[in-house]
This record gives sequence, C-alpha cells and structure tokens, in this order.
Amino acid sequence: MDEKDMTFEEKYRPLYLGSQLCFPLYACAKEIVRAYKPYLDDLDLTYTQYITMMVLWEKRQVNVKTLGEALYLDSGTLTPVLKKLENKGYITRERSTRDERNLLVQITKEGLALRDRALSVPEKMGSCIQLSADEAAQLYQLLYQVIGRITDQREEK
Repeated sequence: MDEKDMTFEEKYRPLYLGSQLCFPLYACAKEIVRAYKPYLDDLDLTYTQYITMMVLWEKRQVNVKTLGEALYLDSGTLTPVLKKLENKGYITRERSTRDERNLLVQITKEGLALRDRALSVPEKMGSCIQLSADEAAQLYQLLYQVIGRITDQREEK
C-alpha cells in the first residue's frame, strides 16, 4: 500500500503503544521485579544484587567482565552493586595475581549462607506468576531467543 493511500490511523499505527512488543516486555519485567521486592527485602537485597548473588552461588568466583556478561550489565551498573554486596560481607573483590586488569569477585561464607535463606524465593515467585512448567519453559526459550537475536544484530554493526 502506498503511503498516500493510507489513512491517518494506518500510517501512525506502528507508533501506538498497543503495537509495540517492547512495551509488554518492559511492563512485565517491571512487574516481576516489583513482585520480587517483598521476598528480597527479607534478604536485604535489591533485584540486581539478587541476580548477582545467583551467579556467585553457582560459580563461587568470577571476574567482573564475565559477571557483567552473564547479567547483561555494564561495569558502571555492576560496580556499585558489587560495592554494596562487599559492604554487606557477601563477596570480596580483588585483583588477579596473574593479570591485574582482571578483578575477581568471590563469594564469602556469609554470602553462601544467604543462599539457604533465598531458597524459597523461586517457589514464591512461581506462585505469583502462575505459569505451567511448559508455559514457563516456552517463555524462557522465547525471551532468550529475542535476547540472542538483538545481541547478534548489535555485534554485527
């Protein structure tokens, strides 16, 4: 259809909020983080601190670059998060003895102990979201598919 044959509404429909895939993704992420808040308040963690701790519960030690890549966070966002976690006694940060450019983050005994307190969070969140296991798996796969395609395009540029 030629632009001159379009109605005003047809021409501008791509700019309507209801036409955007990004908006329900944004709103969903915001609502999920909001749902996490009471559970994370009990742990004295923000959502970003929580996902950082999740990586460290799994890996025990990781360099900052790898941690940022895993969380899709840049160093400007990650550094204050790490400082707060270090002040709480959950992690330590130190330069690698092999390469001083490499900053290593390591979980402490206190950080590992927090894992037991956090164990109920995924189940509580699951009851908030109320998706079947199949729906959750499908959504997970689709979201990572979108992330992969966007990051692939960004790397191609």
